[in-house]
Amino acid sequence: MTAAAKRPQRDGPTLWLARADLQTLVDVLWQEGYRVIGPTVAQAAIVYDEIRSVDDLPRGWTDEQSGGSYRLKRRDDEAYFGYVVGPHSWKQYLFPPRATVAVADRRADGWHMSGVERDEPAFAFLGARACELAALAVQDRTFLGDDYVDPIYRARRERAFIVAVNCTQAASTCFCTSMDTGPRCTGGFDLAMTELPDGFTLEVGSERGARIAAQLPNTAAAKDTLARADSARQQAVEQISKHLDTTDIRDLLLNNLEHERWNEVATRCLSCTNCTMVCPTCFCNSVKDVADLQGDHVERVREWDTCFNWDFSYMNGAVVRDQIRSRYRQWLTHKLASWIDQFDVSGCVGCGRCITWCPVGIDLTEEVAAIRETAP
Repeated sequence: MTAAAKRPQRDGPTLWLARADLQTLVDVLWQEGYRVIGPTVAQAAIVYDEIRSVDDLPRGWTDEQSGGSYRLKRRDDEAYFGYVVGPHSWKQYLFPPRATVAVADRRADGWHMSGVERDEPAFAFLGARACELAALAVQDRTFLGDDYVDPIYRARRERAFIVAVNCTQAASTCFCTSMDTGPRCTGGFDLAMTELPDGFTLEVGSERGARIAAQLPNTAAAKDTLARADSARQQAVEQISKHLDTTDIRDLLLNNLEHERWNEVATRCLSCTNCTMVCPTCFCNSVKDVADLQGDHVERVREWDTCFNWDFSYMNGAVVRDQIRSRYRQWLTHKLASWIDQFDVSGCVGCGRCITWCPVGIDLTEEVAAIRETAP
């Protein structure tokens, strides 16, 4: 993991940032050389994009989510962060959907292959939730934790500045409490805010965060303000109704690979790949060589892929997982079981995106519960 993922929350007073000074935070981040990415409304959803002004934020909007359903709805207040999570995750900025990893050129003396020189951007992520911080830590373990380090991810991750926002509401698809990943942010951030009607409590989580906070017009948060923030965060805890029993979940799934439930879920699954595309931790990818029209220049391109694609498991002239049953089973058992063998951590953070954005509303918590209930 990077130092950013490991660092604990720093000791010190919780600060107070007036609502009118949120723009100052955005301005300071830009002045410090960060490209600020945050939530905004586009295409009938709350997505992540470049933020220059607080007017770009989804002020006064919230999201209603359930299995296979996502809808925007006006709030009865002007909260900037009064939503849960949308279809985007920060993964797209640290592990880009498409990246050229090498190039080859034909010259008089033959082919020459070289790497790609990069000037990776320094992102400031505004509005990261606790489950998303947990997802970043999972991806850190995947891309940085072993002998083989992904250079694109490392360069972007090391420069990323995280402004987290504690959840004050939950969706019916959230189950972060089951995964011990939220809803409060406890580490892995540079700054963490809790939104109240008149402003934000501000916790400092790193030296970089302290340097940014020092440039903001803030004061120490009063005791009654801290109590209000605690109450606001508790609302999210009380609203979480979904639960995933993780007791011995690895053995439960891997010991029931022929369970009838895999056949049943395959009759509903469309193998559309939505769940893996919105997941903040899935990392499957494929590599292909793309030549120019003359055949003298070739780029080796890495693209997001998914175990739900029919040909993802193609090898030695045949597709290994040629049925939806086997592809769904591969995804769920990897996410909740063999991921633990690989990385000593679950691949699920309880954000619920895969449930919301599944067109037929397949709920992995229900699938695990069904197997647990009838397992021999």
